[in-house]
Amino acid sequence: MIGETGFGTGLNFLLTWELWRRTAPPNGQLQYLVIERYPLTPADLARAHRAWPALTGLAHLLQHHWPPAEPGYHVLPLEAGRVRLFLLLGDVQSLLEQMQAQVHAWYLDGFAPARNPAMWSTAVLQQVARLTVPGGTFATFTAAGAVRRRLAAVGFAVEKVPGFSPKRESLRGYLAQPPAITDVSPWFANPSVPHGVMRRSSEPAWPGRQRRKL
Repeated sequence: MIGETGFGTGLNFLLTWELWRRTAPPNGQLQYLVIERYPLTPADLARAHRAWPALTGLAHLLQHHWPPAEPGYHVLPLEAGRVRLFLLLGDVQSLLEQMQAQVHAWYLDGFAPARNPAMWSTAVLQQVARLTVPGGTFATFTAAGAVRRRLAAVGFAVEKVPGFSPKRESLRGYLAQPPAITDVSPWFANPSVPHGVMRRSSEPAWPGRQRRKL
């Protein structure tokens, strides 16, 4: 499973999906989990996606399945269910705290802590570490010292690498010191659904069993 904090235009997802199409075995699956507090509208997505004509086909599919901006979780089954986008709309810390998952790679929000401090709090990064498999990786455009120190404090080995224009540097790393395991949980389980929020999928929303109570 791949996780992302902050979906934005969905470029990371579209590029991952395109690579999966080219390289996945016939029985391969892509599970992609993302948390976003302020989702773009379908019209905004369509305008943004025009900048990447090579991804037009996938972008149109994403736009077609895009759910209403209702808090809670939504599942977008794509590629006849072989690709599933788990879209969680709401506060990142609250949603992460309610989840169980085994994430192998993270795309972490690229905005600097000064612009989006809630996304980079120690509490959020602790949850990211909790949901990451040992050796699971992360990458982010952010290279702020506060981010490096907080990621290291929750167990990630962090290195600074050359960035992409206009970013001079960026960060990447892996989970070197997993948090202590206190519960044997399913590989993935849904967060609680606020009263009145409906799933936007024609298939069961989450694979696996429900999260066990401690």
